[in-house]
Amino acid sequence: MRGLLACATLARRAAAAAAGAAPARVRHLAGAAEVAEAELKKTALYDFHVANGGKMVPFAGWSMPIQYKDSIMDSTVNCRTNGGLFDVAHMCGLSLKGRGAIPFLESLVIADVAGLKDGTGTLTVFTNEKGGAIDDSVVTKVTDQHIYLVVNAGCRDKDLAHIGEHMEAFNKKGGDVKWHIHDERSLLALQGPLAAPTLQLLTKEDLSKMYFSDFKTIDINGSSCFLTRTGYTGEDGFEISVPSENAVDLAKAILEKSEGKVRLTGLGARDSLRLEAGLCLYGNDMEQHITPVEAGLSWAIGKRRRAEGGFLGADVILKQLQEGPKIRRVGMFTQGPPARSHSELVSSSGENIGEVTSGGFSPCLKKNIAMGYVKSGLHKAGTEFKVVVRGKSYDAVVTKMPFVPTKYYKPS
Repeated sequence: MRGLLACATLARRAAAAAAGAAPARVRHLAGAAEVAEAELKKTALYDFHVANGGKMVPFAGWSMPIQYKDSIMDSTVNCRTNGGLFDVAHMCGLSLKGRGAIPFLESLVIADVAGLKDGTGTLTVFTNEKGGAIDDSVVTKVTDQHIYLVVNAGCRDKDLAHIGEHMEAFNKKGGDVKWHIHDERSLLALQGPLAAPTLQLLTKEDLSKMYFSDFKTIDINGSSCFLTRTGYTGEDGFEISVPSENAVDLAKAILEKSEGKVRLTGLGARDSLRLEAGLCLYGNDMEQHITPVEAGLSWAIGKRRRAEGGFLGADVILKQLQEGPKIRRVGMFTQGPPARSHSELVSSSGENIGEVTSGGFSPCLKKNIAMGYVKSGLHKAGTEFKVVVRGKSYDAVVTKMPFVPTKYYKPS
């Protein structure tokens, strides 16, 4: 998101300068921005976004809408009140198939994939040899021989290289696993209170029997879709993998069936929503040097995996589970201007104790919220310290996450 906002600012400045009598250096900058825009990948909904007032910005090599005609604040609140429809087709969906699909994937991630029921999924983390996070992903066990997963757009190239390298080695040792990258499909995320009742109007499947993290292949608006009851907002909702040639029709149908209450929603609101839900953004809150234990994702390490290990960096991670990590991810309320990524956290005496990794003004809570890492021992709710913003120190206090209660649809 840092890169997204920076690119958006650059593009706006370049376009504004190019419109008037600009010096050669600025005209060159505007020209470079146009070239960069031309090189960006576009989702199947690109023209639909533009036609509906989408403000397009570069993100992870794609041209994506950061917002539409409404403000990011209004769009965030509307998603929690009514619903939001997000184009997340820049993310990479793939299937692993074969007798070795589960043992292969379990050599790379912390989840107990074998322990999942067919048609259910979980959040997991791809780890490196030092226990650090290569990426986070939602993985679904479709069957014992079919795994469906989605990886982050900004991590696509390194993730596919990592998976491909290990898959080749696995198969050379007699393993049986192959993959299919679903570039023929687009991914839409429908989130909010109206997600289920709106989508129900477009399918014969009884969605009341699908719970959080459930997966099914069903017909939606006349297309065969992969449907997962999940999302990145803390709200009830779905991620819909639809054949790309049917993506625009599905988006139009969802908006029409909601009678205008579900709105197209951009990446700006998506970032506010996930922060309010206390969810990590890879590249900010998780990186190659941060372990799942430090990131507060110990719950994602299955009981069997804790006992057996067998994934990259298991020795480091299992030791942290026993002894505790030296740093921990926390949520916090802050005073003063909103704290952004890399804002320093200091004790009352001025000693560095950590840094902010994500922060901003919460549209729903109407106050500043942030996530970051602090030294262990300073991570308990109610702990007070200072956050440095633009050279000045302001009060900060640790609070439990999520900031806004989640509303996942689970069996009562």
